[in-house]
Amino acid sequence: MAENRAEKILQTLRKNFTPPSWVTSDRDPFKTLIITIISQNTADRNTERAFENLSKNFPITPEALANAEKTEIEECLKTAGLYKNKAKVIKEVSRMILEKFGGSLKPILTMPFEEARKVLMQLPGVGPKTADVVLLFSANQPTIPVDTHVKRVSKRLALAPVNGDYEDIRKALQSLYNPEDYLDVHIMLILLGRKYCRARKPLCQTCPVNTFCPARKN
Repeated sequence: MAENRAEKILQTLRKNFTPPSWVTSDRDPFKTLIITIISQNTADRNTERAFENLSKNFPITPEALANAEKTEIEECLKTAGLYKNKAKVIKEVSRMILEKFGGSLKPILTMPFEEARKVLMQLPGVGPKTADVVLLFSANQPTIPVDTHVKRVSKRLALAPVNGDYEDIRKALQSLYNPEDYLDVHIMLILLGRKYCRARKPLCQTCPVNTFCPARKN
C-alpha cells in the first residue's frame, strides 16, 4: 500500500531529523508572508540575513513597511536575490493589507481553506507556494507547500507523479498523509533535500530512506 510506504518514510525521517527552531517559533502570519516573499529564488541563509536586516530597521507590520521608503527596504534585502522587485512587492502587499484588511491577515486566515487561498493569491507576489506556507504555518490549514526540495524529493521517492506540476504534487502528498502530519511532511522533505537528496550528487548511500527510494543510486 502506498499509504503504508509513505508513513514508513515519514517515521524514518522523524527519527533522523529535528525540526528547526523557526518551525515552532513566531508564526505571525504577516511575518511569515514577508519572509516567504524574501525566500523566493533565494538561498535559505541569504533569506535569513535579509529578514534579519529588515527586522533591525523596521517593525515587521503592514503599516511600517507600507510607509517605508522603497530604497530603504531594498538596502535591507540586498543579500536576497531580486531585491529591488521584492522591495516593491513588500511595500505594495503591505499597503494592500493595510487598506483592504485593516492591517491584519487574520480575517483571511479564518476563511475556509480554498477561499482563504484564493484571496491570498490575489495579493502582490503571492503565488500558490507562498499562500500555502502562510496557511499551513500561521493558520494550521490543511495544505502542503511545495518548494524546490519538496518537489525533487517527493518525485524521487515516488510520492508524487514524475511529471506532476505544483498542484499535482501537493494533492498527491496530501492524499498519502493525514492533515495533522502535513507540517512534518513539508519540513522533513525539505531537510532530506538539503542534507541528502540534493539536486546534484545526492548522497544516496547514507540517505536514511534509501531503502524506500526507487531513484537511489548505488
